[in-house]
Amino acid sequence: MHIITRKRWRFRQPSVIPGFGLALGVTLTWLILIVLIPLSGLVWKSSSLGWSKFWALALDVRTLYALRMSFGGAFIAAIVNAVFGLILAWVLVRYRFPGKRIIDAMVDLPFALPTAVAGIALTTLYAPNGWIGQFLEPLGIKIAFTPAGIIIALIFVGLPFVVRTAQPVMEEIDREVEEAAATLGANRFQTITRVLLPGLAPAALTGFALAFARAAGEYGSVIFIAGNKPYVSEIAPLLIVIRLEEYNYAAATAIATMMLIISFIMLLVINLIQAWSRRRYGYGA
Repeated sequence: MHIITRKRWRFRQPSVIPGFGLALGVTLTWLILIVLIPLSGLVWKSSSLGWSKFWALALDVRTLYALRMSFGGAFIAAIVNAVFGLILAWVLVRYRFPGKRIIDAMVDLPFALPTAVAGIALTTLYAPNGWIGQFLEPLGIKIAFTPAGIIIALIFVGLPFVVRTAQPVMEEIDREVEEAAATLGANRFQTITRVLLPGLAPAALTGFALAFARAAGEYGSVIFIAGNKPYVSEIAPLLIVIRLEEYNYAAATAIATMMLIISFIMLLVINLIQAWSRRRYGYGA
C-alpha cells in the first residue's frame, strides 16, 4: 500500500529568523511610496497625452539630441570607469604604498561632495584659463563647455561605484589562484584575462550598471561644465528643467518618460548579462 504525500506549496521556506512578514511588508510599502507611486504617476501623466502627442514630443529633434548626450555620455563614462575603476581597486587591494589611505579616502569624495561644487571645481580646472585647460588650449583641445566636459564630470561622479563594488570581490580572490596559474604555465596576461577577470566580471558589471545609472540622471555637476548648448552639449535632465520653466509640462513629462524607458531597458540588459556571468563563472554570486 502506497501512501501519496502531497507537498504543500509554501510562499516562503521556513526560517529560524522571525519577522519575515513584517520585514516584507515594510519593504514593499517603502518601495511603493518611494519608487512605484512616483513612476506610476509619470507613466499615467504620459498616457494622458495620447500616443500621437507623446511621440511628437518625445521624438523632437532637440529632445533626441539631449537624450543621446545624456545616455551616450553616461555609457562612455561608465566604460571608462569600469576599466580604470578595476585598476584602481586592484592597486588599493594588492599593493602597499605611502599615501594609500589618503587615495582610498579620496575615492569616496564624489559621494560626499555636493554635485554643484564638483561642477564648479571641474569647470575651474578645465576652462580655457583654468589650471589644466590653459595647457590644453594651445594644443587645440577644449574640455570645458563641450561634450568632453560632460563625460569628464560623469566619470568623476561614477568612479566610486566601480571601485567600491569590485574591492570586496578582489579581497576574496586568493593569491594562490594566481600562483597556481603561473605554476601551470600561464603568463601574466593569461592570468589576468582567463583567471582573474572572469571572477571579477559580475562585480564589474554591477559597478558599470551603478555608474551608468548615476551618470544618466546627473545634473548638478554637468550643467556648469557642459556649456548647455542646444543640439551640442545639452543633457536631458536640463532640458526637462527648461520645459518646466516654460510651463510646458507635457514636453517635460514626455522627456522624463523616455529617460525612464531607456534606463529600464539598458539596466535590464545589464542585469541579464550579469546573471549569465554569475551562472557561468560562479564568482560574486
